[in-house]
Amino acid sequence: MNIRLSPEQDEWLKAQVAAGQFGSVDDAVALAIADFMAIGDDDLGWARPYVDEARACAARGEVTSLDDAMADIDAHLATLKR
Repeated sequence: MNIRLSPEQDEWLKAQVAAGQFGSVDDAVALAIADFMAIGDDDLGWARPYVDEARACAARGEVTSLDDAMADIDAHLATLKR
């Protein structure tokens, strides 16, 4: 099978192989396809309860600003870096 990549894709793949991320361009492509196949089989139905819960919280006014959420995430990350 022959696959045509854009010059940018070809260069990126070769750079990833050179950096040791993949053993070969073939390995990189095989992994990308395997990952895509795994995602394609997941209908994300498992996420529905979380989305429903988030919508219910928002409807009750239980929301936070993006700035507050980011500050909370940054604080949690800081504890992990210690």
